[in-house]
Formats: sequence, C-alpha cells, structure tokens
Amino acid sequence: MSLDWIYYAISWILLRWHALWDAVLPSGRFIGTNWAWVLAIVFLVVTVRVILFPVFVKQIKSQRAMQALQPKVKALQEKHKGDRETLQKEMMELYKVEKANPLMGCLPMFLQIPVFLGLFHTLRRLNPGNTQTTLYGWTHQQFTDATAARLFTAPLASKFGSTPQDLISLDANGTTVKIVAGILVLIMMATTYATSRQMILKTGWAEDPQQKMIQRLMLYGIPFSLLISGSLFPIGVIIYWVTNNLFTLAQQQWVLRKFPPPQMAGKNGSAPKASGPPVKSAGSGGSKSPVQPGRTGGLFGRKPQPEPEAPVVDTKKLGPRPGAKPVNPKKGARPASKPKG
Repeated sequence: MSLDWIYYAISWILLRWHALWDAVLPSGRFIGTNWAWVLAIVFLVVTVRVILFPVFVKQIKSQRAMQALQPKVKALQEKHKGDRETLQKEMMELYKVEKANPLMGCLPMFLQIPVFLGLFHTLRRLNPGNTQTTLYGWTHQQFTDATAARLFTAPLASKFGSTPQDLISLDANGTTVKIVAGILVLIMMATTYATSRQMILKTGWAEDPQQKMIQRLMLYGIPFSLLISGSLFPIGVIIYWVTNNLFTLAQQQWVLRKFPPPQMAGKNGSAPKASGPPVKSAGSGGSKSPVQPGRTGGLFGRKPQPEPEAPVVDTKKLGPRPGAKPVNPKKGARPASKPKG
C-alpha cells in the first residue's frame, strides 16, 4: 500500500504554515535558527490535534466507561478465576452490552502514527544530494530552503546518529548536532513520561492486570525506548514529538478539570456523608451531620465552626455587698456563737 497520500498531505500542511510564517517573520536566521520552518512544524502539530480533537473526546468517554466497569470486570475475574477463555468471552459480552471499547483509548495515538511517519520521511529527504526535489508538491526553492533550515545552527534534517557523510552533505558541525539533538531527546523522554504520569496520577492504576501492565509500559517502557530510537529521529521530527507532548499535557489537564474521572468526583464534589447520629444545630430544630475536624465538604470544603467561648463572669459582682443580710440562708445552719468576753 502506497503512503504517498500521507506524504502529500503532510507536505501540504507544512508548506502552508511555512508560507504564512515566512511572510510574517523577517527573513534570515535569528539565534542560528530559521524560525519559519520550526514554527511550521509546531503548527503542523496544532493542525493535526485540532482535527483529532473529536476522537480525543471519544477516547475520554471510553476511558470513563472502562473505569465505571471496573467493579463488574473484577467480579467476572473472581467468578471465572482459572478459566481464561470464559473470562474473555464474558468480558467481550460486557463491553458489547455497555458499549465500551478498550481499544478506543489508544486510537488517537494510532491515528498520529501516519503523521509521524510522513514527517519523518519528508525530513529525511532534505539532503542537498537528493535529485528528487519536487516530490509531494514541493518546489525546488522550497526544498533548498528547507534543507538549509537550522535550529541553533543544527540542520533540521540532521540527527544525533548522523554519519560523517550526512554531516558533510548538510554542512553541519557534528558536536553541535549531538548537543542540540541530545537535549531534545531528553526533553522528548521527559515530556513522554509526564503525559503518562499525569493521567495515571489523576485516574489511578487499573485493577485489571493487563491494563495495569499497559500503564507500566506507557509510563516507563516508551520513554526509555526513546533513549535509543531518538538518536535515529531528525531534529525536526523531535520538535514535532516534543510539541505534541506539550499539547497533550495541556489538553489532558483541561479535560481532567472539565470532566473529572469517577475517583476525582468524590474528592472534588460533595463530601461523603458522615457516619453517626445527627447533631442538632443551635437555634433550630433540624439536624446536621457533625463536622469532623480536618474534613471538608462542598466544592472547597466547609470549615469546622469554632465552639462559642464561655462568657467571662465577674465574681466581685456575685458576692454580697458589705453590711447586707445574706439572701436565703440555709435552713438548719447554726448561727455563729459570740465569743465570750
């Protein structure tokens, strides 16, 4: 199956954004960088993510449905312990009835793979020795400008593992390329880890062993694998990956605030009812749940009401005045005997 349609689509979006930024920004390099091409890659990410936003919303809804089914899934696992075939059949039936799709959670990532491959192929072509300069809708001038485009003097088409021949053809300094590419690879690993960690911290670890294993793979396996595979990515592709991760972090943060998962609803929503008998409130005949110290309620919590302070009593005013007769003397009390003189 030919992937030319992907290369044409990615090239078209990339060239449109470059034309826009090239018309806005001053020509030439600033701080050793051709910002029109760098921003073209950044806004390629924005374009793709805007197109995939409806799919991302479906992904979140599918994740919420899967989280709501966890108690039923756990019950099935206990019921069919040791019978893997029956368990899988019952779980597929449960997903069908509840209209939940476990694969929907990975769909946005799979849909971005062709974009990644298209950009990887396009940037790999940016070599002065390449005679096919007008493929995928490029003009010869656009090809020449993109080949010379750099980030802090490192060509966008170069990579950490570029061979000496590649560096010579790109007129690049090997040390500069390794420093720029190496820093970008570390940022790519860190942001990839952060996107997975953000979601797991908010939703919690899955109870299903298979899903938990996938979570661990996403959290630790993929960032570590980028330490090796990242050396094969052109700098322009790493810029795409880092930008995509930052966009994902912001998007996930917005969605988790707007549509909190079930575990967060109990934390951010109304507080659970306090156990124990109701306590009558002062000045009313109704009853209210006791406010426990350190617990909160409502959206941000209700602060426990301080106990009213006891009124200050002046003991001098309570005592008898000098020369006054005692009031209501106790019966049976013997009067004080007068001293014999």
